[in-house]
Amino acid sequence: MADQQEDTSVKLPDPVELSQSMTRIAEQSQRIVTDFLTRQGQDPQLGMADPLNIGSAFLEMTQRMMSDPAKLMAAQMGLWQDYMRLWQSTTLRMLGHEDDQPVAEPHHEDRRFKHEAWSESALFDFIKQSYLLTARWMQETVAEVDGLDEKTSQKVDFYTRQFVDAIAPSNFVMTNPEVLNATLETGGDNLVKGLQNLLDDLERGKGQLHIKMTDFDAFEVGENIAVTPGKVVFQNELMQLIQYEPTTGKVMRRPLIIFPPWINKFYILDLREKNSFIKWAVGQGLTVFVVSWVNPDHKLAEKTFEDYLHEGVLAALEAVEQATGEKEMNVIGYCLGGTLTASALAYMAAKNDKRVKSATFFTTLVDFEDPGELGVFIDEEQLKALENRMSEAGYLEGSHMATTFNMLRANDLIWSFVVNNYLLGKDPFPFDLLYWNSDSTRMPAAMHSFYLRKMYQENRLMEPGGIELDGVPIDLRKVKIPVFILSTREDHIAPWKTTYSAKRMYSGPIKFCLAGSGHIAGVINPPNPDKPKYGYWVNSRRFKNPDHWLEKAEHHDGSWWPEWREWVEKYGGGEVNARKPGDGKLKVIEDAPGSYVKVKATD
Repeated sequence: MADQQEDTSVKLPDPVELSQSMTRIAEQSQRIVTDFLTRQGQDPQLGMADPLNIGSAFLEMTQRMMSDPAKLMAAQMGLWQDYMRLWQSTTLRMLGHEDDQPVAEPHHEDRRFKHEAWSESALFDFIKQSYLLTARWMQETVAEVDGLDEKTSQKVDFYTRQFVDAIAPSNFVMTNPEVLNATLETGGDNLVKGLQNLLDDLERGKGQLHIKMTDFDAFEVGENIAVTPGKVVFQNELMQLIQYEPTTGKVMRRPLIIFPPWINKFYILDLREKNSFIKWAVGQGLTVFVVSWVNPDHKLAEKTFEDYLHEGVLAALEAVEQATGEKEMNVIGYCLGGTLTASALAYMAAKNDKRVKSATFFTTLVDFEDPGELGVFIDEEQLKALENRMSEAGYLEGSHMATTFNMLRANDLIWSFVVNNYLLGKDPFPFDLLYWNSDSTRMPAAMHSFYLRKMYQENRLMEPGGIELDGVPIDLRKVKIPVFILSTREDHIAPWKTTYSAKRMYSGPIKFCLAGSGHIAGVINPPNPDKPKYGYWVNSRRFKNPDHWLEKAEHHDGSWWPEWREWVEKYGGGEVNARKPGDGKLKVIEDAPGSYVKVKATD
């Protein structure tokens, strides 16, 4: 009888194991706090009250809001009416009357409320809907405040959303049914393990929270990611140049050089065999080279945008000519690497340098008038704070940019891991893309300051002669070679409607292709006939308005890669026998992926 009455659904913690765990946690906490306090006294930036200049934006918003009390009262009355409807609906449900029309529903892509209890339990359904009502009210109220300039309005909207995301009931133990179930089933082991995970992340971040997004031990660059066979054939202070082994007997005569961003590492284009753009391009009969940028330290603090031009793009072009004997080539620039490539092409046009015969741009901004939510982080106060911080070390820490990008998709890249790692006490799932995302890079102070000010703050690249490189005024309109522009519809970093404006800057034939999904997934979308993803749109006609272009565009299922392959072949220069690394004047230095890519930002 005693066995039958025993409640097996609730597990009591082992007191010995719990005591040992709490002892370890207490010791680790003391180390972290001591280290944090020590660094607090050493780093003046940590003591800054408002380095992001958020307070002044919300103060102005509040003043504007209070100047129109009638509008504020109307918004409050609307919220009250919504709550009355929710209370009525919940009361009827508790009395057994199901209501098929909820007052508030999460977006179909919102994964925070996927657990069945959020819908099946009247209590948790009420918690969910009350949160959604409040979140909607807060965001709509601040969005409708009159009199704010666009920059302040954007900042208020962005940080209001950050706050709204942070207070979601899914982020707390007592209001997340999945966490409550796990706590009962494990006797609280999930919370103890979660606390240990939290402290491990704080210790790894030296007092700042560096959330572990994946199993770092599951991947190793050169072992199970970035494994396409190739050789490093050239290197200097800023980059290594990798030439990949051919897999076809014949190749296009003109080599292809890829310039990835140096905000992240190049192997986003070479994660695994099944999703490697580099491996696929090699298999399509291209002689592929890729630049692997250095992960700079204080010794490279004075490296400028011009240095990246000369020691990056132009040095790579010269090296490829030595490696293959070809004076003509095609290039790809990705994100910031695309901005540099566009600048280099304008510089080369001014110098009458015609080596590049076609250019492809992946999710690249050259017009920074509307850079999306990244613009929230660009104003004079924030730039000065950032420059002061960079002057201390000579570079921008990789974690700083990683946090910025993660905030653009906070629910997916921050709060989902808070729930999984800290509340459920689980280890993150091994995922190559998130491993790459966590493998951050540093940026030299001089180069990054120039980039943020001249591009993001002043938008000088769009002005003819607005930027000088090595004393040469550059003008994108002088770029007359064929251009393929690849943008992605859900891009938070390079909004596609802003990238579309490049169509009016280049003077040569332009093919614009819009892929589904976002900044990474939309680009890394290999052909898969059995399971095509996302799709893409093309339209050969020129429209000033990007919405009009999309309205008339033709949609295709699956990957855009074959579309690009057909385009680039027109500028391939015919076929020649395949070329192997080391065949030309450049000798092999080491195997791909090289040593530069293996340097960690924490090294």
